[in-house]
Amino acid sequence: MQTLSVLGATGSIGLNTLDVVRSNPSLFNVFALTGHAQVEKLAELCIEFAPSYAVVMSQKAASQLKPLIAHLDVEVLIGVEGLEYVASHAAVDTVMAAIVGAAGLKPCLAAAQAGKRILLANKESLVMAGQLFIEQVKLNNATLLPVDSEHNAIFQSLPLDYQQDYLHKSISDFGVSSIILTGSGGPFRDTPLQELASKTPAQAVAHPNWSMGQKISVDSATMMNKGLEFIEACYLFSVAPEFIEVLIHPQSVIHSMVRYQDGSVLAQMGQPDMRTPIAHTMGFPERLSTKVQPYDFVTGGDFSFSQPCEARYPNLYLAKQAFKQGQETTTVLNAANEVNVAAFLNNQIGFTEISQLNQLALETYQPHKATCIEAILSIDTEARHTANQLIAQHRRVN
Repeated sequence: MQTLSVLGATGSIGLNTLDVVRSNPSLFNVFALTGHAQVEKLAELCIEFAPSYAVVMSQKAASQLKPLIAHLDVEVLIGVEGLEYVASHAAVDTVMAAIVGAAGLKPCLAAAQAGKRILLANKESLVMAGQLFIEQVKLNNATLLPVDSEHNAIFQSLPLDYQQDYLHKSISDFGVSSIILTGSGGPFRDTPLQELASKTPAQAVAHPNWSMGQKISVDSATMMNKGLEFIEACYLFSVAPEFIEVLIHPQSVIHSMVRYQDGSVLAQMGQPDMRTPIAHTMGFPERLSTKVQPYDFVTGGDFSFSQPCEARYPNLYLAKQAFKQGQETTTVLNAANEVNVAAFLNNQIGFTEISQLNQLALETYQPHKATCIEAILSIDTEARHTANQLIAQHRRVN
């Protein structure tokens, strides 16, 4: 039985993780559940799974949560320190790192430094601090398994000998010639370019295939999510940007592929349901049961692929450029994008202005070299300040 801390339990990945636990109750003991603002949902989960700890991010949320679970033997912790505590606790074997955004970076690093088995669904740990984070995973003999459907698909399509301790191995030694990262293209992949500027938040979050949160749904529409995943893949599999090809696959059935030197291409396929990659990491190297239905190839329709257009998806190309400049620049891009997506969702800027302001942030703020996590977080803070200033200037002009 694995003892599990679920960071971001009330989000999409966290809820799907707990559904896998429901399907395999004899294999997992839930040690801690964390949430941000959905206090009632977190209380419901605590009642069902009876963790030792629940973590929220504010005193107000803690005051709301405590009376809801007063009859349980659950200790409520607050803030980043609480997240770090349950991510690194000696009783914990596995950490599902599913907190969205920069807030997930410190607890992920704490789990790495404690040598935990980390199921990584937090992009920012690699996007903001890929070099530092991977170094800590290696140094402390932690295990890192990718949860994102694309990276998990790549991982599953690689040889078993490589999968074992892969961070210490070279992918080219296993006959691999390139990686193909697939993406749906989001809800606007067929929208005329001249109509993109008028797209609303409600339209942008209406993803055709996946059920996701608002921020990541907007990132899918701009294809920034694929840009961030591109950066992650470079760090996870220790490859140069030229080693990775990005293709649009609207059906979201082939989650990614690996080309081999002999001409073979191996792909991981299945329903667009996050319980599949989550279960894979939770059970690795064994396979767990889930409630996901098998993909029906007869009724599922045809597959299609195309190359992403830079005019439609400038964020994807910004991410590629940022990676070449290092983790400091990818930190700036990630921070600016979070600020600009939030501004779009609040109807402060238009859809196409997200990428325009992301690029302007990269041109405006030149980060200092970072050799520690505190320096990365400082860059993140400064980049957010710059992004907010640029939004204010943009709104005054327009």
